[in-house]
Amino acid sequence: MNEAESRPAGGRGLRIVTSFMGIVTFAIVVFFGGFILFASTIPREEDESHRSADGIVALTGGASRITDAVELLTAGRGQRLLISGVNPSTTPGELIRLTPELEKLFACCVDLGHQALNTTGNAMEIAQWTREHQFHSIIVVTSAWHMPRALVELDRELAGVELIPHAVVSDRMRDEPWWTNPQTVRLLLVEYVKYLATYARIRLDVFEQSADIKNAVRS
Repeated sequence: MNEAESRPAGGRGLRIVTSFMGIVTFAIVVFFGGFILFASTIPREEDESHRSADGIVALTGGASRITDAVELLTAGRGQRLLISGVNPSTTPGELIRLTPELEKLFACCVDLGHQALNTTGNAMEIAQWTREHQFHSIIVVTSAWHMPRALVELDRELAGVELIPHAVVSDRMRDEPWWTNPQTVRLLLVEYVKYLATYARIRLDVFEQSADIKNAVRS
C-alpha cells in the first residue's frame, strides 16, 4: 500500500522537476538568444547620413560623444546642443580643454545639464530642455551600445518628438567582432540586462497608468 502510494507521488515530483527544468532551460535560451540579437544589432560603423534636427543632445560618458555632437553642431545639423549629465564640479573651461571647438559655440548655442545622474535622469533633463526650446526633433548622441536604452527612455519622455540616433562607435567595436573580446561581451551583457530592466519598468508604468485611467472612468 505504502509502496503503491509512493510511486505516483514520486512520479508527480519528477514531472514537476522536469517541467521546472524545462521552463528554466527555455528562459535561458530566450535570454541568450535575445542577447545575441541585441549585440548583433549594435552598429560597428558610424551613421554617415546627414539628417538635421531642431536640436542635438549628447549624453555624457565618453569624450567622443561630446566631440561628435560638437561636429554635428558645427556642421549646422541642429540649432543648439545640450550636453546632459555634466558633473556639477565640471566647468566650461574644462570641457573646452577637452574639446577646443566648444569655445566659440558656448556663447550662442551650447547648454550644459548638471542634474542627470543616470540614463533616466538624462531623459528627463533632455525632455525639459526640448520642451523649453519647443523642438520637434533632436539628434541623440551616445555610445552605440548605450543607444537602445537611451532611446527607450527618451521615447517615454518625449512622445511625439522625432529622435534621430547618432551612435558613437568605439575603436574596439569597429576593429573586432564583439564576441572575440571578453570585456566587450561583458559590457554588452550588462547593457542588455539594463535594457531589459528599463523596458520592463516602462511597460509596467504604462500598464499601471492605463489601469488607473480605467478605474477613474468607472468610478
